Amino acid sequence: MARLTARYAVLVVFWVLLSGFPPVTAAAGNGKVYVIRVEGLIDNGLNMYIDRGVSAAEADDDAVGVILHMDTFGGLVDAADKIRKRLLDAEIPVVTFIDPNAASAGALISFGSEAIFMSPGGSIGAATVVDGTGEKADEKMQSYMRGLMRSTAEARGYDPRIAEAMVDERIEIEEVIVAGELLTLSASEALGLELSTATLRSVSEVAAHMGWEDAVLFNVDERWEESAIRFFASPMLQSLLMLMMLGGLYFELQSPGVGFAGAVAGLGALLFFLPLYIMGLAQIWEILIVILGIGLIAVEIFVLPGFGIFGLLGAVMVVFGLFASLVGNVGFDFPSMEQMRAELWTITVTLVLGIAIIASTIRYVMKTPVFGRLVLTKSTDKASGYTSYDNKDDLMDKEGVTLTSLRLSGTARIGGRRVDVVSDGDFIGKDERVKVVATDAGRVVVTRVEE
Repeated sequence: MARLTARYAVLVVFWVLLSGFPPVTAAAGNGKVYVIRVEGLIDNGLNMYIDRGVSAAEADDDAVGVILHMDTFGGLVDAADKIRKRLLDAEIPVVTFIDPNAASAGALISFGSEAIFMSPGGSIGAATVVDGTGEKADEKMQSYMRGLMRSTAEARGYDPRIAEAMVDERIEIEEVIVAGELLTLSASEALGLELSTATLRSVSEVAAHMGWEDAVLFNVDERWEESAIRFFASPMLQSLLMLMMLGGLYFELQSPGVGFAGAVAGLGALLFFLPLYIMGLAQIWEILIVILGIGLIAVEIFVLPGFGIFGLLGAVMVVFGLFASLVGNVGFDFPSMEQMRAELWTITVTLVLGIAIIASTIRYVMKTPVFGRLVLTKSTDKASGYTSYDNKDDLMDKEGVTLTSLRLSGTARIGGRRVDVVSDGDFIGKDERVKVVATDAGRVVVTRVEE
């Protein structure tokens, strides 16, 4: 009995010790798996959001990995390139769960992760680069994209031929794709080609497959400012904001003074430059170039009438500053023309639309009654009955008597009225008879009447 009691006591002590010092496996329950949503258009705002999520996971001692929960049809190649570089340099495991789409630039990002998982019905591929009109870009851009896909796949151990075939329809892979077709893989096809690690239904299943089943899934929510930046930095809205700036600036310069058109231009400039500045695209010197260009245009209009060197130089500076703000350049070190294709299309389309809108506004809109209530369209000249002085044309050719000496100017009584007058050049003394010879702009000019 004593032996049983002692054994029981040992078990109790052992249980207490275990309770006070949890095993190592229990500690995993305190770990975190950061889940980052990759949705919608891939742009520089999404790059900021992903970079913040991955950086937070790297700085968190409890973090064991990151899952990119992806559903995108692609977006900007330069933004996707920044994201895939960030994933390749990550100091923590990053995997991608395609649920259900990873098209175009989304495929490039997927290849940048350590493992790819797909949901049933998921797809990956179709990474051909298109231009601003939706048409296939030229061979230089396709070659650049093939290189990105190939190098990223090689870095992560994926088949580079599979990656290239998603960009170039000329590539043929036996029993996979024939020449003339662009490669897009379903979940089962990607699994069969060992591109996908497994076909799973949820993020929690992905975590379990990675051995993170005891970790807590921590959703990295997009901040409101990141959502706003993504909204205002989208190519379509950037074009609209530039139209606000250019259109408002044009009509403001046509009617000097800060009015409705100037307010529209200012608001467009603020919403255009602020998100780009926060993302590190627009730099101070680029914004100053735009301001200086506007100043030169104003000088051409108000100081040196006509359209000469100042106006032309100002217009070039405005366009260059806007374009440079869209591009991820470092000083005057710009990316290649292939990498700036989207920005070139944005600025070109904006300028064409801007010219068309201004021309149609001048021809049609300005003649409508509604526009007439907002902008002063009537002339305020003398023919319309508007003057900035008291008209004294009724005194023309009348005679009178000077009330003071006219040392060029003085006072006279003409037609029973006391009038400020100016001599036609000679000195005229007091109480001499004079005759009005001119009433230019309200000024009464008199001459001496010889006896």
